Amino acid sequence: MDRERAPLIRLEDVTKTYRMGDVLLHALRRVSLTIDHGEFTAVMGASGSGKSTLMNILGCLDRPTRGRYLLEGKEVSRFSSDRLAVVRNHTVGFVFQNFNLLSRTSALENVELPLLYAGVPTAERHRRAREALDRVGLGERADHHPNQMSGGQQQRVAIARALVNRPRVILADEPTGNLDSRTSTEVMALFQELGAAGITVVLVTHEPDISEYAGRIVVMRDGHVVSDERRTPKRAVLAASAAAVEEEVLP
Repeated sequence: MDRERAPLIRLEDVTKTYRMGDVLLHALRRVSLTIDHGEFTAVMGASGSGKSTLMNILGCLDRPTRGRYLLEGKEVSRFSSDRLAVVRNHTVGFVFQNFNLLSRTSALENVELPLLYAGVPTAERHRRAREALDRVGLGERADHHPNQMSGGQQQRVAIARALVNRPRVILADEPTGNLDSRTSTEVMALFQELGAAGITVVLVTHEPDISEYAGRIVVMRDGHVVSDERRTPKRAVLAASAAAVEEEVLP
């Protein structure tokens, strides 16, 4: 198979089982799924459906009990812990509902963290972090701390941090859960732009209106994929100057 033509993500009969005392919990049951380069996919399902377990496996935070996970044509489910850490740092970017920013450091320093862990020299760290902040419309707020920013701006910093290592895939876990509807739409517009630029975005959400911005919706129930629909996404509109029109910055 030509690796350039292969899907970025391929799951083959992936099962994930946890033992809780004498009870086996089947979080995923023979899930097979492919996701292409630049595809924007929303994963939906009730609590306990398996969507969080699926995201953990896609992000190389957990391994399948059975089955195979291929990322860029490589069977990462067989990688050592050290090799998985390299994959997480260089291939996957993570965005979370609660932003997970360090409160006592600036936006620039928060974005630089993955590069610091990767041993990137200081000057290159600064350059790439500023480039990532510019990409999400926050270049002028590089020196601001999280408590000087709105929730939407904090999430943009988190997205810049996910982008700074130039990943192939962004995994976003309920990224609009703490945002108002207007700011959520602006974040979705940003994800759509990333997809158009060739970055694969996988989004976990329980909000149907948010899933409408994805070009594909995967619904899970009881560890199974029960529906998988490609569709024309609703277009999100990104304000010309998101930093300027967003809710007021805290003093």
